[in-house]
Amino acid sequence: MTLPDMGPRSYNPAARFSKKKPDRKKKTDHMTYCCGILVREGLVMIADTRTNAGLDNVSTFRKLHVYTQPGERLMAIASSGNLSLSQTVRATLTEGVDNPETGERETLMNAPTMFQAAQRIGRAVRHIQTMEGKALEAAEVEHDVAFLFGGQIKGGPLRLYMIYSAGNFIECTVDTPYLQIGEHKYGKPVLDRAISFDTDIYDSLKIGLISMDSTMRSNLGVGLPIDILVARRDTCAPEVNYRIEPGEPYFQDLRERWSAALRAAHIAIPRPPYRSPG
Repeated sequence: MTLPDMGPRSYNPAARFSKKKPDRKKKTDHMTYCCGILVREGLVMIADTRTNAGLDNVSTFRKLHVYTQPGERLMAIASSGNLSLSQTVRATLTEGVDNPETGERETLMNAPTMFQAAQRIGRAVRHIQTMEGKALEAAEVEHDVAFLFGGQIKGGPLRLYMIYSAGNFIECTVDTPYLQIGEHKYGKPVLDRAISFDTDIYDSLKIGLISMDSTMRSNLGVGLPIDILVARRDTCAPEVNYRIEPGEPYFQDLRERWSAALRAAHIAIPRPPYRSPG
């Protein structure tokens, strides 16, 4: 049998020894869920505490950090993604960065407005990604980070931002008064159906916790303890700054009631009338 002529390029011995690796699509396993809700009465922020450095190294780290100067300013920042990078960003914002134009040492707590504070977070993210990103990528270590940043400076509006891994950011709006980072898809339907700008602030906290429970039910990478913040507009101080530990009575009751309510709801809805003909 005569083999067909495949041409001179049909076989390349050097290809066996090529150092180029096949393209692989990155797979991101989210180990975090954080949400921020901005309603007429104020701000709610919720974050879990689970993180990992490998399948057998699951740990608890605080991801919601609150900075306050009572009566003057309140700022809260929640993080998801690479833990070392998010910790470095927060440390940079705490210690400050020298501004060569003004000579000022810029920190989160001396930013004149919330918008400028969000810009400082973005610059810190970009700087650290530039310094560390290539080395982490070469080591095939995921280096995405994201932040929720909310709060108020006296004399300015209460605001909520989401800051991306590239350092750019978006602001929460009246039309969609919540933002999420991390493993957001399981909790989003709850927020979509139940949250509006006019929702009571403690109803917003309750709905946010239901959103967190829905995420925990569907992803073992999200778990207790949960840190929560409630801050009313124009107070510049936290009304609630609390950690929900495993077995905490209210949250356990909320989880059971929500499961029972879903079961009752689906039972109450008539079964579909669809049948095959014949």
